[in-house]
Amino acid sequence: MTALLFALTPGEPAGIGPDLCLLQARDAQPHALVAIASRQLLSERAAQLGVQIQLLDVGPGRWPQQPAPAGSLYVWDTPLAAPVRPGQLDPANAAYVLQTLTRAGQGCLDGTFAGMITAPVHKGVINEAGIAFSGHTEFLAELTATEQVVMMLATRGLRVALVTTHLPLRQVADAITGERLQRVTRILHADLQNKFGIAQPRILVCGLNPHAGEGGHLGREEIEIVEPTLEQLRQEGMQLIGPLPADTLFTPKHLEHCDAVLAMYHDQGLPVLKYKGFGAAVNVTLGLPIIRTSVDHGTALDLAGSGQIDGGSLQVALETAYQMAASRA
Repeated sequence: MTALLFALTPGEPAGIGPDLCLLQARDAQPHALVAIASRQLLSERAAQLGVQIQLLDVGPGRWPQQPAPAGSLYVWDTPLAAPVRPGQLDPANAAYVLQTLTRAGQGCLDGTFAGMITAPVHKGVINEAGIAFSGHTEFLAELTATEQVVMMLATRGLRVALVTTHLPLRQVADAITGERLQRVTRILHADLQNKFGIAQPRILVCGLNPHAGEGGHLGREEIEIVEPTLEQLRQEGMQLIGPLPADTLFTPKHLEHCDAVLAMYHDQGLPVLKYKGFGAAVNVTLGLPIIRTSVDHGTALDLAGSGQIDGGSLQVALETAYQMAASRA
């Protein structure tokens, strides 16, 4: 297998992202993994964790050709604006966080990196710095000039994609339009084929309302928007089952033979997935011209620098990025 080059962003410097990068570096990876981060931050955090990791400087014009040996980590040094204390947020470093994401995303666009893997950011502190930021998904969509992206989380035996993402619940119903549902479904279907190697994806679709609208008695979105849109897409050859009531869709009877679930909103689909696979799940941004995966958890400020963390989600994110790159090759 030919070794590829992947970017790894540690996210919020006061959180557990730097810890995750250092702890995974204790083991060899099948591909060359470059942490886009402050070298000083990683050195200081390694000392706090009591781990011996050799930091190997790389960057434009001097990219590695082979995976780093166990106990070492490639680093593209990206300086901080202010010193970091684990667990203490500082808006001064918000621009640093976005610079690491920009470097990784641009590197994927220009072909330097085969994909990018992201550790958690803290949306609040970035906004406190006066920078409008709603999440990785939206940031990377803008960076890559992608009109529509789709957020999907996956764990063993379950993939859940979302029609809407970070919206107040009051706004969700208005955001569910036939046009949006078409775009999202087409992106999900295409990326299951092109990035996951599934020739004929079978997708289960949740209704928006309780009991999928109960024949119009609990809402008419299914009748007026969801069902006609799905029928139109079925005419294009897609295998779409639904709309189904979300409270019974997530059962073995339905999930056994499906490749992905399409949920209408964030807290309809993700609680089930996180209950099933928290700590061993991955966040994938579909629709981008690049590969991007992420951990499924937050910054865990209270655990930063403690060594008391579980790196399972990062490992799944790495493995998923590697598999997607292989399917795409």
